[in-house]
Amino acid sequence: MRAFRKPAAGLALLFTLAAAGCSGGGGTGTTDAAPEPPGSAAPTTAYAPYVSATTASDNDSAGSPATYNLAFVISSGSDCAPRWNGVQDIDDTAVAARVAALKESGATVRVSFGGASGTELAAACDSAEDLAAAYGEALDAAGSAQADFDVEGDELTDAGSVALRSEAIALLQQERSDLEISFTLPVMPSGLDTDGVTLLESANDHGVRVSTVNLMTMNYGESYDGDMGDYARTSAEAAHTQLKEVFGTSDAEAWRGMALTSMLGVNDVDGETFTLADAAEVRAFAEEKGIAWVSVWATFRDRQCTDDAGSDDAATDCSGVTQQAGAFGEAFGG
Repeated sequence: MRAFRKPAAGLALLFTLAAAGCSGGGGTGTTDAAPEPPGSAAPTTAYAPYVSATTASDNDSAGSPATYNLAFVISSGSDCAPRWNGVQDIDDTAVAARVAALKESGATVRVSFGGASGTELAAACDSAEDLAAAYGEALDAAGSAQADFDVEGDELTDAGSVALRSEAIALLQQERSDLEISFTLPVMPSGLDTDGVTLLESANDHGVRVSTVNLMTMNYGESYDGDMGDYARTSAEAAHTQLKEVFGTSDAEAWRGMALTSMLGVNDVDGETFTLADAAEVRAFAEEKGIAWVSVWATFRDRQCTDDAGSDDAATDCSGVTQQAGAFGEAFGG
């Protein structure tokens, strides 16, 4: 997902990933989780949109999010110090006030590291210890026990930073036993690419406990100009098979270890437009499969454009489709 330009738990069954395989209950043992009693309600699919960590949007609360994904923490480009969008100090008082306001409804916040632009900390830090400390500093600043790693582009193909990140996250989880980890990765209707699978295998090999793998169901490429709701479902089904293979989970565990994030409205790729009907379709699919959470890029785009922004190009701060403000959030919130 794109980084910002000046105008981007208990929610999931803990997915314990070890080289020997997974248990269904979030621990490191091998005993299967006890079956739910007859009549037990299926886990609820939560809504967890991406929001600007620095700037409030009128549509942040649409759909009553259970969690907000704070985008993004990256390096300034030359050091191992975490900064909001690579610019603002991690302990910036305005950001702290923003985070506190988001939590007022009872929602939690998940700190998202990386994104499509800038330098992810794993490419800037020299050691796993330094990297773990940088990640921890950002989590402490936000008062969060949830970390998301949005890895794409060159960061996804850099084997050195992939391994360093996995080692650092494992160290961080040794210090913070309740830390929930999600990886946000690009996906195609054919599933995760080789680099995405390799990243997950690296996390598994390092003993990282992963709660969710969040699929960016967006921007598939010029060959995909059809139904974006169908593409999201097809992508999820293909990735579901891959998650089972990488982590050795059951069908239900692999679905519960998945999240879906859609770029609402006009996408960056010509011909791809994610509609409100697509949002309803994805929400229904996620509930049917027991997917942990659904998300959007991003709340500040959840409104109709009011200027000359054309519907052929993705706008930074509006969807490019006809809609009521907050309509995508309401659709994804269920």
